[in-house]
Amino acid sequence: MTDMSTGEVDARTKAALDLAGTYVFGTEPGRIPAVLFEAYDASTVDLDRALLGAALARCWAYAGERHRAVPFAVAAVRHAELSADPVALADALDAALATHWGPDELEVRVDLAGKLADVTAHLSDVDARLQAHLWLLTVAAETLDVAELNRQLRALERLGEESRKALFFAASRRLMLDLMRGRFDTRAALVAIAADVADELADGPMVVTGMVCYGAALAGDGDEEALARLQEIQALAESEGVREMYAELAWIHLQWGREDDARRFAAAFDARVLGQLPRDHNYLLVLHLLLDVALALRLDPLLEAVTPLLMPYAGRAVVNSGAVMFHGVTDDTLARACARLGDDERAVALREKALETYQRIGARWWRERLEASHPFATDRSSPSTPTPTMTLRTGPAGVWLVGRGDTETAVPARRGLEHLHHLVSRPRVEVGAVQLAGGAETVVQGGLGEVADPQALASYRKRLTELDAELDEADAAGDAARGEALAAERTALLAEVSAATGLGGRARTTGSTAERARVTVRKAIAAALDAVHAADPVVARHLTTYVRTGLRCCYEPDPDAPVEWRL
Repeated sequence: MTDMSTGEVDARTKAALDLAGTYVFGTEPGRIPAVLFEAYDASTVDLDRALLGAALARCWAYAGERHRAVPFAVAAVRHAELSADPVALADALDAALATHWGPDELEVRVDLAGKLADVTAHLSDVDARLQAHLWLLTVAAETLDVAELNRQLRALERLGEESRKALFFAASRRLMLDLMRGRFDTRAALVAIAADVADELADGPMVVTGMVCYGAALAGDGDEEALARLQEIQALAESEGVREMYAELAWIHLQWGREDDARRFAAAFDARVLGQLPRDHNYLLVLHLLLDVALALRLDPLLEAVTPLLMPYAGRAVVNSGAVMFHGVTDDTLARACARLGDDERAVALREKALETYQRIGARWWRERLEASHPFATDRSSPSTPTPTMTLRTGPAGVWLVGRGDTETAVPARRGLEHLHHLVSRPRVEVGAVQLAGGAETVVQGGLGEVADPQALASYRKRLTELDAELDEADAAGDAARGEALAAERTALLAEVSAATGLGGRARTTGSTAERARVTVRKAIAAALDAVHAADPVVARHLTTYVRTGLRCCYEPDPDAPVEWRL
């Protein structure tokens, strides 16, 4: 946006634009469009009308009123061109992109994003460059162009040296990429960076809440703070009537094993509601997440209603607004839906394509989840598809037996194997880390102090920023050895930050029973999984996928891929 302190726009325009800056994405805009339109209608200056028209277009687009948004976006581009102001033109193109955010307009977005990149290539305006990088990153995520996605993410991180707002977007999108790859050790550090800036953006706190909730959902370690944040989203969705958010709520509850809540939110989508869903930025997301929930909870009427709506979008990536989170590819859910519906040939083709895509883009979490699911998890019983059998039981003194089918391999006894056995014996039952670590009689003690002081954490984070720049230099120079050394240092440093901070970036305390138990159990289970992996990688992958650790631990197997355990 143009710097309002330069006097390039009049006071009325500035006041209207300042008000628009308070709008929270996805909510009812209230009187903001009226104030913007009054200023727009009263102005005869192309620059002012370009900025006000772009703000109006975005406001209506974010409120789901695309038919109102388009005329203002078109007018904004025209006025911006007449004003010959490249910053205003960049802003107008951003608004045009926001009004063409539907699933059928991907090619339009690719074209508009390219034009926006050309306009901003030589601009010094930080906000204009930020808009361009965000759109190029979003389009790269939608088209599964991993190389471009990484380039734009690095560009955002470099821009973060000039703008705290850019730092916020860089941290949130970095978390998106890390979670896609099944990397969870960076969550605390990235959430802390975003949370530090969040209050400076209208919907910043909501984005941080999404980072916390989705991070906890994929890692399988939702705690009381994550649940409290999820309840904040629920309250907003219900008070504003944003039914599209219900699909995200249902999916997150499902990942935490809260099936009743997942079923309750999914029930909001009957055939009538599905038929009336606007084909906007949320359309693919809603259908994809609902289908995932329907598959897990065996909600066959919902599955049968959603599958034909999503099928025309096979082969598409699913990201939410602005690529804040990656939700897999449509081929994944469609493959499992076709298997449930008896279309085995299509199910096989879609499943193979999804696995190939996940492998290509490095989406480890999604690939391993799909690999662990049975390719034909239907209600049709057949001798050719028996329920797989896995072993996790004590053997002779000092050893445990693990394996599949009739094959069992002895591994040295470990405390973590006892933890895993306890969890697997009680599927979908949460067990406190304190109980696993020391039994029911453990005396709970308070914390003794912070793991790391604020000055140390600040130094860690400063060095992380330096490392990103040095990694860019190493990549540009083709210095693989230096790149590996820098990456190793970055990983170690992130581990220090992660160990020292909890969700929201708050410093962890040391000495509390719960915190000691969490760390002890996590390390014990990780060591046990390494031992299991050496004996049988498939069993290890299954346990890694469906066992979550944290203050409360749980084994949550996929109901569509049952396993018979010998315990």
